[in-house]
Amino acid sequence: MSESNTSPDQTTQPAASAEKDPADWVTGDEPATGAQKSYLETLTRQSDEEVPEDLTKAAASQKIDELKNG
Repeated sequence: MSESNTSPDQTTQPAASAEKDPADWVTGDEPATGAQKSYLETLTRQSDEEVPEDLTKAAASQKIDELKNG
């Protein structure tokens, strides 16, 4: 009898590369969320960057990635 490493109730998680490009988001044109704005404020405190107040969700996500990745 062979043993299985997975139980029937475990599900396979999508690969990290399955992340959708913010430009393709259905809600990408909506205003940035409060969480995005707060995180951007935290990230910009560590740099000389200024973040526009009227960012969309997609633009905020891209700016977060840019600031995190240098």
